Amino acid sequence: MPTPATGLLLGLLLAACGLPLPWSWAAFLPLALILPFIAAAPTPKRAAGRAFWVGFGYFGLHLWWLGAFLVNLLDFPPLAAAAALLFALEGAFLAAAAFLATSATHTRTGRIWTLAGAWVILEWLRFLGPLAFPWPTLGYTLLPTPTIQIADLGGVLLGSVLVTLTAASLAHAWTERQQQGRRPLTPALLAAVAWAAALGYGMTRTPGTGPEQPMRVMRVTFDVFGRASGDLPAETQFAQTRAASLNRPAGSVVVWSETAITYPGAPDTRPDFPGPGITGAGGIDYGVTPISPLANPPPYNTAIALDTAGRVTSRSDKSKLVPFGEEFPFQPLLGPIYRMILTPLGFAIPNFRPNPNPTPLTLNGVLYGAYICYDSVFPRVARALAAQGAQVLVNPSNDGWYQGWGVQQHFNMGRVRAIETRRWLVRSVNNGVAGSVNDLGQPIQTVQDGTELRTLDVRPRLLTGTTLYVRLGDWPALALALGMILYGMTRRERDF
Repeated sequence: MPTPATGLLLGLLLAACGLPLPWSWAAFLPLALILPFIAAAPTPKRAAGRAFWVGFGYFGLHLWWLGAFLVNLLDFPPLAAAAALLFALEGAFLAAAAFLATSATHTRTGRIWTLAGAWVILEWLRFLGPLAFPWPTLGYTLLPTPTIQIADLGGVLLGSVLVTLTAASLAHAWTERQQQGRRPLTPALLAAVAWAAALGYGMTRTPGTGPEQPMRVMRVTFDVFGRASGDLPAETQFAQTRAASLNRPAGSVVVWSETAITYPGAPDTRPDFPGPGITGAGGIDYGVTPISPLANPPPYNTAIALDTAGRVTSRSDKSKLVPFGEEFPFQPLLGPIYRMILTPLGFAIPNFRPNPNPTPLTLNGVLYGAYICYDSVFPRVARALAAQGAQVLVNPSNDGWYQGWGVQQHFNMGRVRAIETRRWLVRSVNNGVAGSVNDLGQPIQTVQDGTELRTLDVRPRLLTGTTLYVRLGDWPALALALGMILYGMTRRERDF
């Protein structure tokens, strides 16, 4: 079979062991085939080529729903092919990592280990910069098993270390047996010890204890494209959501979805809001025209807390903007090209600004770690809120843009934020999964289907304390990834 086809097939196989599939915990098995496949390339350039096709297949299947979204966006089926550009870009990043890893390593088994460590480093880099897109991170594949609980020690990337270490151990043992007729026990023993430790740790975790805070979350079903274009009046959405928020349990805080209301502006009050509550809010021109660069611009996409009188008590703007949706990377350089493409289609380049310092919302003495939609796939946002004393995580979201796997992947990644910070998570959405998740990442009450507005009265616990991950961040995982790279670089036997 031609090498590109082999790489593509292996990438598809890895994606077929990803979220939201229940057997995702087995992702280390296809990865154990991918690592020696790339490592066996005769030159670093050939290794990069193999890695490209692996990455293209991996991202292509994992993000198949992205093509459907692009078709729905403009009702133009050929636009689905534009998603292939993203798949190719991610494949190119994996190719670059493979080129560097194999160039720095002298042996085939060494290459396996440097590739395993480089895979984790590359995942970490996907959390950074204007092209940040950390969707298919391997650590999430552990979610169906207790091993995911190690995320409170080193985040989702520590899960990625466990997956890549296991795959490298298996690939190492298989490679040495094929080349030298040996059956090395050390790599297999290493993988077994790592899994036993992770399983033992996960199975001994218990839910935290703390006071309950009654909250009403909801799943609304407004047409996402109608909301963005203005065809669906904001007041129609407000009236329906308000009606669903009334007659809730005493002391309950209501939570609305992303951009559920237009930000009230000055004075910061909305008397008809059924507070106390938290809602996503959009700036006056959100989704229609770009916001002008003012000294104090109105929020384009924010979370606000309102008291019983409808007064805004606190606000925290969105931290991570969606590439090519809310921000266009490298605008000073590529702005003319963006305008040439978007202007004939009736779109303007947005001038939104990310919030580099998210802060908890304060409402009736409780600190709520509220973050908007896409923020939930970036661990640093929830981590920063927990470090500042947030007692429960709140995620107003809008998942109506995509369908299928994308909706479930977004929800499941959010569950890991609860584990990393050991906080309950509550979620109100437009066309997605709404409900509550405990501090072990276990869904407690959820609703995700239907065409009618649905509400849930949930009772998350208010928790305090800081996990090792909140204190140290990704450093434990990065140190282990670098350890795998150094181990691979120091192997000297000539096994080619």
